[in-house]
Amino acid sequence: MKTIRIGTRNSALALWQAHHVGALLATQGLGYEIVAITTKGDQILDRSLSKIGSKGVFTEELEAMLCAGEIDIAQHSAKDLPSHLPAELELIAFTEREAAQDVVLSLDPAKTLASNEPLRIGTSSTRRRAFLSHFYPQHTAVEMRGNLQTRLEKLKNGDCDAMLLAFAGVHRMEMESFITQHLSIDQFVPAVGQGSVAIQCAVTLDASVKALVRKACNHTRTEAALLAERHLLAHLEGGCSVPVYGHATLNGDKINLHAGVLSLDGVENIVHSAQGTDSALLGKEVAMELIHLGAHQLLRKIRQQLGS
Repeated sequence: MKTIRIGTRNSALALWQAHHVGALLATQGLGYEIVAITTKGDQILDRSLSKIGSKGVFTEELEAMLCAGEIDIAQHSAKDLPSHLPAELELIAFTEREAAQDVVLSLDPAKTLASNEPLRIGTSSTRRRAFLSHFYPQHTAVEMRGNLQTRLEKLKNGDCDAMLLAFAGVHRMEMESFITQHLSIDQFVPAVGQGSVAIQCAVTLDASVKALVRKACNHTRTEAALLAERHLLAHLEGGCSVPVYGHATLNGDKINLHAGVLSLDGVENIVHSAQGTDSALLGKEVAMELIHLGAHQLLRKIRQQLGS
């Protein structure tokens, strides 16, 4: 039996995802070994992602291991992947996407964003912070870094009244009992890639192994949606430190992509939607329209404000 070395972050959620990938590999007769590391993004918790240069902070060490042949594949939360990858690496699979919406977590079931009472909302995401300012300006966003277990402890310690997180991670870590509100995808549009696990490898990985990994792990409809989102992000030259959002869904063979850029204060929202059958063309089309509407100027202003 061929054993695949899976590189992963060593958080509980990342390890869950790595073992999930391993279970998928087993369907094609492949064994697996977990190689877990701590990334820069996991080590530096006293600064926001936008302040530590968020491009690749959760992925670059794993990418270096792929290039060095220390691991065969790396699994990443797809939303953590930069829009441009090193030429010697490629994405070969996207697992079936979990529900992609954001959720509110609190110890008090009555605490939701609809509350008139001003709440302190924990988040590390500039996108969620901007949407919060846009839709619920009565609340205050507070910086909240760390893995899900760390954040839950911070909530219990009173560092915030509620937290904004992706449903997928909360579900995988069995923390659903703390959810007080499921946010509409049409309102809090997810980050590009949210809800899926991406499989990355070196382009030099044996073609037969690549094919088996792809057959085991890739979900075709999820891939079509995520490639549209990632092409959007690449053409916008966005990243996970700026409030760019994009979510694609499939209706038959049609891909619907809804995307935009939101100012940090939530006041300016540049948005566009379109549909098509080619992921790459659709992503580029939506990005070009957003650029035409002023997205690059807004992103430049946001990066200046963030100091990144």
